Amino acid sequence: MTSITAIVAQADFFLSNAGIIGIIFDIKGFMAAAVFFELSPKMTQVFNSLQIKRLATVCVALATMSGCASVQYSALEKVGIHKRDILVDRVEDARDAQSETREQVVSAYEELSELINYDGGELEEKYERLSKDVDRSRDSVDDLDGHLSDIDRVSEDLFDEWESELDLYTSAALRKDQEQKLSLARSQFARMRQRMQKARDRVDPVIAVLSDNVLFLKHSLNAQALATLRGQSTILEGQVDALIRDMKVAIDEADAFIVRMRGS
Repeated sequence: MTSITAIVAQADFFLSNAGIIGIIFDIKGFMAAAVFFELSPKMTQVFNSLQIKRLATVCVALATMSGCASVQYSALEKVGIHKRDILVDRVEDARDAQSETREQVVSAYEELSELINYDGGELEEKYERLSKDVDRSRDSVDDLDGHLSDIDRVSEDLFDEWESELDLYTSAALRKDQEQKLSLARSQFARMRQRMQKARDRVDPVIAVLSDNVLFLKHSLNAQALATLRGQSTILEGQVDALIRDMKVAIDEADAFIVRMRGS
């Protein structure tokens, strides 16, 4: 158990510091699987090829993380992982990051609403919970922005490669078929990405109001200050509802895009 766990833990550390964790798979999930395989020898042979492939992916990522994107793509393709696979993985990460952002922002909003309407008792504890929730919301937004940038980078590389390969066809029929599929994939991606960005843009106004409230209460944590902020909860309610709605649309669109990419 020690050997595989140690390898995966080391890979997790390097991949995290390189900013490419989650490039193909969930490293923690793989660690759990690796432990399970060692504890269940009968399952080892069945899943041996999968373990090797995933470990190979980690090794390739570690070996190439300091190189240019083309070198990394080439190395990954040698173990059967192509730009399409990477894009799907990136979209999954962004979808999960959107869900996490939604949950964090809603939690912060609920904490603010409870604090504003709180009647009696110790306010400091509730204020600290609100402040931490707002900080976590900011962190989740930063994480989401990173995943959206990853999507943009990989999608551009994938579609550029796909388009350049059209000139390699000698069959007009096959070329036309691929042109149509490329055009469809681009339009589907553009629609999904637009929905993701619309949901993302809903976050900033909410975070701004939450941050203002936290700052205001920092030096005025009393009943009078809470009364002053009671109107803020009403303002936020509509913004949070719109954020939840657009996040759901974006997540559903991402799920549909992932299914289409895997099925095409």
